[in-house]
Amino acid sequence: MRYDRVDARILEIVQKNNRLTSDVMSELAGLSATACQRRLKRLRSDGFIEADVSIVSPRAVGRPIQMLVLVTMERERSDIIDRFKKDIKSSAEVVNGFYVTGDADFILYVTARTMEDYEQFTRRFFYKNPDIKCFKTMVVLDRVKAGFAVPVETPACDSLSNL
Repeated sequence: MRYDRVDARILEIVQKNNRLTSDVMSELAGLSATACQRRLKRLRSDGFIEADVSIVSPRAVGRPIQMLVLVTMERERSDIIDRFKKDIKSSAEVVNGFYVTGDADFILYVTARTMEDYEQFTRRFFYKNPDIKCFKTMVVLDRVKAGFAVPVETPACDSLSNL
């Protein structure tokens, strides 16, 4: 997938605020509104932009308990890993899930209303799954930064701008 300097600027802009009007976004990117919308559409269809989301405060919606959970599987077989990935995707309590290297196989970001709710979740999600060897929970004391912004490198060569 290729992108140019203008695409990089658009990606920076939408990561900071994807609710800007076409006029404002195009002005910041140095394009016409039509050209900016055309590029945004291409960036979405090419997979540069995976989703347009809002970051919701867990506390504001009654889920003030946040945990990072390290999960180690009993065995690393593709069917077991795929099944657990499916479980992660279907769980409302799991906000983010990562398949990782290192001491654990997965890291999950989980929210709950209370510690009692989290305990019920652990019984249902972890203890009943025979493929899970162990899990370790770290309770989040303060969410210092929340976001999905990725640093966007500006291509060194502008020859791609004709794409």
